[in-house]
Parts: sequence; structure tokens; C-alpha cells
Amino acid sequence: MFKINRKIEYALIALKHMSHKSPGQLTSAKEICDLYHTPFDPTSRVLQIMSQHEVVRAEQGAYGGYQIVKDLKKVTLGELCDMISGPIQIASCFSGDYSHCELNTYCSVIGPMLNLNEKISALFGQIKIADLIERKHLGEKSIREKPTAEK
Repeated sequence: MFKINRKIEYALIALKHMSHKSPGQLTSAKEICDLYHTPFDPTSRVLQIMSQHEVVRAEQGAYGGYQIVKDLKKVTLGELCDMISGPIQIASCFSGDYSHCELNTYCSVIGPMLNLNEKISALFGQIKIADLIERKHLGEKSIREKPTAEK
């Protein structure tokens, strides 16, 4: 199953939360973690990465935090994925020169997988973060009502 990296989810959670704040109002990593029950270290790290890429601004100090400084209508999911987890790679053989894959010589789907990777990258390059976090989805309510799986 194709899944979005958890760190991308934490970034989206943080951006959605901050997008509802008043201009100039700061949000701490702890605030996000407490509200959404995300782990502190990866949540804090994605906020730092987004700050380094000037999507959010970090303010240090006891009353510090983060605030969105880039128009999220101009930031794509592809850009967010690139900054948080690197280029999209739908198959493990896409990292490097394929020499680490024992199926390399016999694989008949390298070309199709490269094509798929390009198409997914192009699609992610068209999806604006603002569109993802601002729109409600009809299925949201039914998912919230489902019991969580026991671990």
C-alpha cells in the first residue's frame, strides 16, 4: 500500500493548525503535540525543516514558536515532501544506481515504475498545501467514528 510518510502528516497537521491562528500568533511544537498527540521529536524536526525552507518562521525564547510565512497556495505537496523526506521514490530501487537490488538484471518493471514515479511526482507538484488543509472531506466524519485498531 502506498502511504505518505508520517513526518509529512505531522507537517500537514502543524500547518493546518497554524493556518487557523491570527496573524503574528505563534505556535509551539509542544502545543501541536499536546493537541494532536503527535510525538515531540519528529514534530519539532519537521517544524525546524519547514523553518529552514522559509515556509514557517521560528522565534526563539520562552514565548517563542512558529508561524506560517509563506503563502500555502504557492507551496505544493511535492515541495513539502522534498523538504521533509526527499524526492518521491515509490520503489526502493530508486535510491542510487540500482546496484543494491538483486533483481536489477532481471526486473521487467524498472521503466514502468520510473514512469509511475514521474507521474506521482507531477501530481504532487500540482497539489497545493492550502487545498489539502482548507477543504473538508465528506468521509472525515465516518473515519472519526470508526474504532481504532488495537495494537
